[in-house]
Amino acid sequence: MSGSPPRVLLTIGDPNGIGPELAVKAVMAAQEHPAFNPVLVGDRFVVEPLAHRAGMTVRETADGFPTPMADVVDLLPVHSLPAGAFAPGRVTAEAGKATVAYLERAVRCLQGGGARGIVACPHSETAVNAAGISFDGYPSLLAELVGARPDQVFLMLIGAGLRIVHATLHESLRDALRRLTPELVHGAAHAAVETLQAQGIPSPRIGVFGINPHAGEGGLFGDEDLRVTAPAVERLRAAGIDASGPVGADLMLADPGFDAFVAMYHDQGHIPVKLLAGRSAAAMTIGAGVRFSSVGHGAGFDIAGKGVADPDAVVGALRLVGAAETHMSAPGTFGATS
Repeated sequence: MSGSPPRVLLTIGDPNGIGPELAVKAVMAAQEHPAFNPVLVGDRFVVEPLAHRAGMTVRETADGFPTPMADVVDLLPVHSLPAGAFAPGRVTAEAGKATVAYLERAVRCLQGGGARGIVACPHSETAVNAAGISFDGYPSLLAELVGARPDQVFLMLIGAGLRIVHATLHESLRDALRRLTPELVHGAAHAAVETLQAQGIPSPRIGVFGINPHAGEGGLFGDEDLRVTAPAVERLRAAGIDASGPVGADLMLADPGFDAFVAMYHDQGHIPVKLLAGRSAAAMTIGAGVRFSSVGHGAGFDIAGKGVADPDAVVGALRLVGAAETHMSAPGTFGATS
């Protein structure tokens, strides 16, 4: 490490999306914030033209990183994308395969003790699946790469003072409802508690959303909450966790006293954060035992290669992973990205 503090790995995501541009812009922003100065992970021929356009040079590195330098983009090179497959704005299987290769390389480096954590630029689920790789988002892929059970790894979306953990994520609502169990909801809440405790909140207060409107209204609107969420909350309380619910998400979100919420399915958790935080939301994967974050927006193929992508969400994700242990001790400490 040449005496420098551990650095954050930043994968460029889908190389045909806005990820490479975001990554280079994040390095530019990090020149003033060396605590989270990133090392990019990706194909050099994708990154280098963007770096040169920004007045920076590319310096390849291995798992032991040199001290950051002004106007230098440090790159952990991955030779994955065929040169002919680099086509900003296009969704391709080659780019999807490269997206996964970048994260695999970053995880190997992290496991070797060469970095503080990983931030991933946006991916395309369509591109990755087109490559024949079963993929429903970074959390499940990260779980596979670190050897964790998929049902122990969850996404926490963070923005506008909210932290919302998702018991289920990218799957049909039918499948999500079939998969929800007291154990899964308990696991999501427990992962949130461990994450917040590690970030300086000793006794987090957790709110558990109901599955049905009004959390089922005592069985009037379905018995799923009686069978799933209510037993999960009881188990959490028995373990000494300050958990409340199940309560309808619309009502529970109005209570400012919670440190985190547990959503039952994708839109239940994503809508409030994205409504309030927009593209600045950060997505943290929890339960995998590693520091990992990404952004709450997509690969932006419609603006890829145009130089207009906004790096604020990536910079916010870098702060989440690269800042001090107490970085999540209070909502709102990162401006628009908190």
